[in-house]
Amino acid sequence: MSRLSTINPQEATGATAEVFAKIKKAAGKVPNAYATIGTHSPAALGALLGVEAVLASSSLAKSDIEVIKLAVSEVAGCDYCLAAHTLMGKFAGLSQDTMKQVRAGAETGDAKRDALVRFVRTLVTTHGTVPADELDAVRAAGYSEQQVVEVILAITSITFTNLVNRVNDTTLDFPAAP
Repeated sequence: MSRLSTINPQEATGATAEVFAKIKKAAGKVPNAYATIGTHSPAALGALLGVEAVLASSSLAKSDIEVIKLAVSEVAGCDYCLAAHTLMGKFAGLSQDTMKQVRAGAETGDAKRDALVRFVRTLVTTHGTVPADELDAVRAAGYSEQQVVEVILAITSITFTNLVNRVNDTTLDFPAAP
């Protein structure tokens, strides 16, 4: 059960109504996480959507973005984001088995994807300067330096929603992740 107050998107006014209308037009509904963020800070929701637009036009494949979001959400223990990005991962062409392996940090059989998951998990589970060999490994797998920066942006985006949902205990409006 959600802990933070959330207005019904249909009853929103002003800047909140504007951002909710854009989301509803694009996605068909305003997901509970976005409704909560927009209720309290339409500017924060707008910034998040801006980051998501940058990621959508980035050099990363949609499946890579979903792999990043699943890996980070698993480490964070965010059931809401795991549910949302399991659905989005399916739309991006990821199989259920692949998504389960990504979440577990296990080998998927795709060397490039596995290098990405190792790099992402290293970034979110360690502190201090990332060892050079970790960066070298993800570059050797085929990720450019531009993509490394975009990976970090994707981690930033999902970390924000993970934290909001963990604080809020946001009610799932997506099928629970298996």
